[in-house]
Amino acid sequence: MTELLKPLDTDWATASAILFDLDGVLTPTATVHERAWQELFDGFLASRPEVPAYRENDYFDHIDGKPRFDGVRDFLASRGIVLPEGPTDEDPTKVTVQGLGNRKNEVFNDIVSAGVEPFPGSVLFLEAALDRGLKVAVVSSSRNAPAVLKAAGLNGHFSVVVDGVVAAAEGLPGKPNPDTYEYAAELLGLPSEECVVVEDAVSGVRAGHAGSFHSVIGVDRGAGRQTLLDAGATHVVNDLKELI
Repeated sequence: MTELLKPLDTDWATASAILFDLDGVLTPTATVHERAWQELFDGFLASRPEVPAYRENDYFDHIDGKPRFDGVRDFLASRGIVLPEGPTDEDPTKVTVQGLGNRKNEVFNDIVSAGVEPFPGSVLFLEAALDRGLKVAVVSSSRNAPAVLKAAGLNGHFSVVVDGVVAAAEGLPGKPNPDTYEYAAELLGLPSEECVVVEDAVSGVRAGHAGSFHSVIGVDRGAGRQTLLDAGATHVVNDLKELI
């Protein structure tokens, strides 16, 4: 049986499940999200020269890990902009919160349609977890999680996927609240205390820290090691293969 985790500063043997974030943890689609947000807000702000332009750090400061429309609202708030909400099925050409969010989703799906290669180290870690007999789930703010998992060839590994669609249907607040992770643990039939949360986003690490989970592994894909530790990560790695 494959040994899952090297001893760090926690006894991992008591864990019963791994709850994975998707974008930036299992797949490199976090960079696709970054590109899509950049394209969206570059276009949106082009007609507003008095407003500071979109910057790379805006993604990590206001958007990363959050439900899509929360990301729209929080970025706009950072620029002092308030827009009408609009219906959830708003036309992507409309200048509303929902319209901008749906426009971003179109850009994202256009990029992802070409296929997604998962992180090799994350696949090894996933396989090690399954080999050890741990249960696994995906907990993502994205409403595109099932499509991304299928594009990456990982959908067969996860019977439990709590994404943005599930969260909306169940009335669960998004990250940094712990509710979506707690719901995934419930669907797995396990107490939160037996589940490890794996996250790359500050908001996701905060969600794990806010709940009564076994531990929170931060994966540094750009947020910064100390930033993730400060947000509540138990341990931070650059790649999940370090834990095999």
